[in-house]
Amino acid sequence: MSVLRRIAGLPHLVLLRRIAQDYPWIHTGLGLVGNTTFFVGSIFFLFAGLKVAGTWLFIAGSLGMLIDTVGETLLRVEGSADRAER
Repeated sequence: MSVLRRIAGLPHLVLLRRIAQDYPWIHTGLGLVGNTTFFVGSIFFLFAGLKVAGTWLFIAGSLGMLIDTVGETLLRVEGSADRAER
């Protein structure tokens, strides 16, 4: 059994994995929000008065994109592991 499979067996991670599998639009939506806030934050950097807001939007957008990428990666790894076991 792989390390990912053992870690994924923990109760709180089982719930998160189930949510990610049953509702893939959640992490996709977070990625879309992340991309949008990242883009808006980048534009805010162009204006001196909006640099602080731009920084926070940039950070929040990066987090959203990270959550999307991690969720998608975990689903793909889980799918690959399931196919390998068959």
